[in-house]
Amino acid sequence: MAGVSAAPTSRRVLGIDPGSVRTGFGVIEIDGAQTRYIASGAIQAGRGAFAERLHTIFTGLNALIAEHHPSESAVEEVFVNRNVQSALKLGQARGAAICACAGAGLAVHEYTPRAVKQALVGRGGADKDQVGYMVRAILGLQGRLQEDAADALAVALAHVQHDRFGQRVAAQRGSG
Repeated sequence: MAGVSAAPTSRRVLGIDPGSVRTGFGVIEIDGAQTRYIASGAIQAGRGAFAERLHTIFTGLNALIAEHHPSESAVEEVFVNRNVQSALKLGQARGAAICACAGAGLAVHEYTPRAVKQALVGRGGADKDQVGYMVRAILGLQGRLQEDAADALAVALAHVQHDRFGQRVAAQRGSG
């Protein structure tokens, strides 16, 4: 049809691995079946006053969103082991990250660490080295990634995998 532009086929996902000292981030671009690395790293919140650390996470993510223009975000959920205080701080760091994303108008998707490992490695009990290997393999990256950045890229990739699976299921239901 003349005068009607096609919807953009690519989208960007910001993956976030929240932490109260370091918050990992990873940005990937999806264009059809292609997945491309854009950027990754960590926001260094440090060990100062906790309110300032949360503010650093919030403003750091706002700057990343302004720079890379993601269309959606994926955030890792809190894993509670034994230390309740650590879990509470991690939850607050997640809150700062979610507020930055929601405030920028991004859809926020949340995934458990187990779901991320399942999506990338095929089993929820995979170790960090296996997840890092799959992140590098899928994105065609060489060398070692910073752990927080690799985890954030894994969250973004898990979201894409989850999305693609949902689309295949919907297509199967529509054709059957």
